Amino acid sequence: MSLDASRVILGTYGSVFIGGVWQTNFNHLEANVEMQKKELQLAGDPWVRHKKGAMKGTGTLSGFKVTSDMIARGFDKFSLVSKLNDPDAYGFERITLNNVMLDKLQLANWTAGEEVKEEVAFTFEGYTLNDPIRAI
Repeated sequence: MSLDASRVILGTYGSVFIGGVWQTNFNHLEANVEMQKKELQLAGDPWVRHKKGAMKGTGTLSGFKVTSDMIARGFDKFSLVSKLNDPDAYGFERITLNNVMLDKLQLANWTAGEEVKEEVAFTFEGYTLNDPIRAI
């Protein structure tokens, strides 16, 4: 059975919420979790084995500058919710990123005649898959 192309999710339907408020100015969100693995070499075993180690969450949020909310937020931790809700998909997905903290604050970055874009890199400590998408 081949893939039903209508079920492919478009980023067009992505939303970012901070403090329950839809951040309409952001049009890109990327969040990743990286796990550090410990290599174990055991006697009599030719394979290098791996043990789970600490995890690190990083991400980037970008879009158009509309308010000074990110500057005012500073380096205080907050929760961020990513929502994908393509009407043709099998459902929608919501993921909460916990303890989000900005890596740096963009105080100014503009050029005359151009829209002002805002990009913030961040780390986070844990996530919750609130609403998974499941094939029917």
